[in-house]
Amino acid sequence: MTKEEAQFIKMTETKIPKLITMLAIPTVISMLITALYNFADTYFVASLGDDSITAAVNVVFPLMTIIQAVGFMVGMGAGSIIARLLGKHLEAEASKTASSALFITVVFGVIILIFGLIFIDPLMTLLQASNTVLPHARRYAFYIIIACPISMASFALNNFLRAEGKAKLSTIGLTTGALLNIILDPIFISVFKMGIAGAAIATAISQSVSFIILLSFYLRKKTVVKLSIKSISFKFKDYGLICVIGLPSLLRQGLASIATVLLNGAADDYGGDPGIAAMGVVAKITQVIFMVMLGIGQGYQPVVGYNYGAKKYDRVKQAFWFMLIMSSIVMIAGSGIIAIFADPLIRIFVQTHSGIVIGRNALWFQCIGLSFCALGVACNMSFQSLGKKVRAITVSCFRQGICYIPFILILPIYIGITGVELSMMIADILTFILCIPFAFNFFKEINKKQSEQEALLIQDETI
Repeated sequence: MTKEEAQFIKMTETKIPKLITMLAIPTVISMLITALYNFADTYFVASLGDDSITAAVNVVFPLMTIIQAVGFMVGMGAGSIIARLLGKHLEAEASKTASSALFITVVFGVIILIFGLIFIDPLMTLLQASNTVLPHARRYAFYIIIACPISMASFALNNFLRAEGKAKLSTIGLTTGALLNIILDPIFISVFKMGIAGAAIATAISQSVSFIILLSFYLRKKTVVKLSIKSISFKFKDYGLICVIGLPSLLRQGLASIATVLLNGAADDYGGDPGIAAMGVVAKITQVIFMVMLGIGQGYQPVVGYNYGAKKYDRVKQAFWFMLIMSSIVMIAGSGIIAIFADPLIRIFVQTHSGIVIGRNALWFQCIGLSFCALGVACNMSFQSLGKKVRAITVSCFRQGICYIPFILILPIYIGITGVELSMMIADILTFILCIPFAFNFFKEINKKQSEQEALLIQDETI
């Protein structure tokens, strides 16, 4: 039995709960460690004792999200195609998709690097850096931008590995980089006395190490998919398809960046630097539990893509339900725990009394909203995995765009900082409501395909 055949059998015959759990565990671990090294940056920077420096990390965070979003757009777009191609036993086409996607990711990264360095000051101002925050934000952003092409390529390779069910390999690469970042942060920040620039250098080095490790798996032929310069496509439509399918990831994270910029602006208007610092810390704390759910979803995506490509529709439905139930349990339990320890968690990172109050209240509200998030993620990842572009794009715009941006713009005008604290919770509840008909539509379509397949089988038996 070839490596390709063994992988196909694993993805299409292993029991759904076991398969998703097996793929999700390493992904969840890598997600948690990624969240942990985001905390490490914030924690070691906060130890410098200045909320304006902590705020600078939060100001640059939307830029880092955009860089990640472009990498994920290409990686998840290609990953969706790769999983379905492998489900159809089209390994050569899957390799072509991966090679082309990695090429275009590096091209996008170089473009962002060039324009980011040229316009770094206007960019930091656009991201709501105040006069006191701007010098710190500039120093931090410089090294993040320098590492942009490598970081984006790392995100893309991670998604290729997950698409073919090699979650453990992707976890090794990301986890090694994240742990290295945690080790390097105090060395560059405190030992070498480089301050906030040291945190950015540690991040850049760590992401470069992750890229080298992930690429090595392909060079050592540990994967079904092969990367080759000769396989790079010269057809615009191939890149267009990758980007369109991956567009929900770009929109989801791009809107998150816009939302964060608006949040920073509102927090600054009604809470000053302590407000920006507090809301940024709240975002990182809630990101931990959200990362667990995303890890489960990323274990789910190759399963649903493989089995959809193999026309095993009953397994597609089983996978959806298992992912939704598991994610809901995790979100409700996790948000409950965070709510209980909201005050001490905020005090670790925020120095001022006003910032602590803002952060604690916002965290309580957001924990309520997080309990409603699983359905939106399940719908988004399902539509993206199956190549349902319009529905995936629509759902991806709900949480951070359609449902959140209007509230963060309007509520603070009428109820001040309380409006800043409440906006995300309201957006999460509205997103849940809007996704209900999309979930029904998903099952309606899968049931229809299953009925058509059964009818063809009956027809063949009759003949």
